[in-house]
Amino acid sequence: MNTAENLAGNTRVLLVDDDPDLLRLLSIRLKASGFDTRCSTSGESALAALASQRPDIVVTDLRMPGMDGLALFDAVRQQDLSLPVIVLTAHGSIPEAIEATRRGVSGYLTKPYDAAELIAQIQRAVGQAGGGSEPAGESWRSAILTRSAIMEDFLQQARLVAASEVSVFIHGPSGAGKELAARAIHKASPRAARPFVAINCGAIPEQLLESELFGHVKGAFTGAHRDHDGLFQSARGGSLFLDEIGDMPAALQVKLLRVLEEREVRPVGATRSVPVDVRIISATHRDLNMARAEGRFREDLYYRLNVVELTIPSLAERREDIPLLAQHFLQRLAARYQRPVNTFSPEAMTLLVSAPWPGNVRQLLNVVEQTVALSTTPVIPASLMLRALQGDGGAIESFEEARRRFEREYLIRLLRLTEGNVSQAARLAQRNRTEFYRLLSRHHLEAGAFKPESGEH
Repeated sequence: MNTAENLAGNTRVLLVDDDPDLLRLLSIRLKASGFDTRCSTSGESALAALASQRPDIVVTDLRMPGMDGLALFDAVRQQDLSLPVIVLTAHGSIPEAIEATRRGVSGYLTKPYDAAELIAQIQRAVGQAGGGSEPAGESWRSAILTRSAIMEDFLQQARLVAASEVSVFIHGPSGAGKELAARAIHKASPRAARPFVAINCGAIPEQLLESELFGHVKGAFTGAHRDHDGLFQSARGGSLFLDEIGDMPAALQVKLLRVLEEREVRPVGATRSVPVDVRIISATHRDLNMARAEGRFREDLYYRLNVVELTIPSLAERREDIPLLAQHFLQRLAARYQRPVNTFSPEAMTLLVSAPWPGNVRQLLNVVEQTVALSTTPVIPASLMLRALQGDGGAIESFEEARRRFEREYLIRLLRLTEGNVSQAARLAQRNRTEFYRLLSRHHLEAGAFKPESGEH
């Protein structure tokens, strides 16, 4: 069997067309070439199919009632940046082709299409999407342990954006691993050989943050006994990670915006600017959309930083990773403290997996460290684990964290109960559809992910 046939046999294609006859014909032709096909008759049903099983490529008609092909492409990109999409249309025109290409579709064919050309485009698009990360191997993500599908999806998106120079904004709760993710993006990027520099914008007093970021010259202020390169200069040629960017004071937001626009910094007390070449990765646990609306974060800076937004899942969203992470932490800490501890009892592990984890991976590490330090047996018992969980300060959620967690879990229960039917879920919650969609958006939930498989093949 040749390479093309191998690729076809392993390729899952989602076909989308509002004409059932054309859809059936296209499916027959692709199946005859060895592709595994699934069919949807609308953009909306295609999104539901994506939620149940990820294909390797989407082939969609352009003109469809409701959600058209380009709208479907935009929705696919929001869910999965690496999933290629090919657009077919009987209404081919230069403006439509330009618009489709500008948005980043993998291919564009007019009807009646040539089957051989379509198959060639599918193979080419899948080969590019699947082979882009192979040369670099997996070393770029070696510090991130996971067996979770939602985390794998996040890493897949991170790997895709790493190859470009765009600014990346990572949103997610405290302790979820935003800095680890930023380091992984840097390692997977063309800048990997240059420095990765991180700073927590909320942990440094305002009067010192400007000097730390942009540097200062000797005599610029009391205590400035020598010239000091700021972090922008220290990260020259590499990546600068601005953690908790939502805590940056307003005056510094203006100066940071100027640096990003002009690509040069002026150290405190200096009369001349210095060119800088850095890739910006930023992160926060705060809701920057709300901060923008309230005037606490500059809208122009937001759009400079948030060219691509990635949302890192909380530990509660990737519970299948808890045993993996806990065992990894246990082995590392047992070696550090020279303790004869090698595993958790089944009951202790059950407690770990079912805990709320408002402090995420950072809290998990703290709890495991407590149990390793206090354990007198090779197996950590449930009693010791319960003591660590109850005594851990991070186990007591703030009112805001508890309300946010309740809201999210409540919405998930509703969507599971109604199988993703927003109208039914909104009625049960006694909220109108607009407000319910706003709640889903706030918690980064997609109703389509809870719909059952369409059954269209």
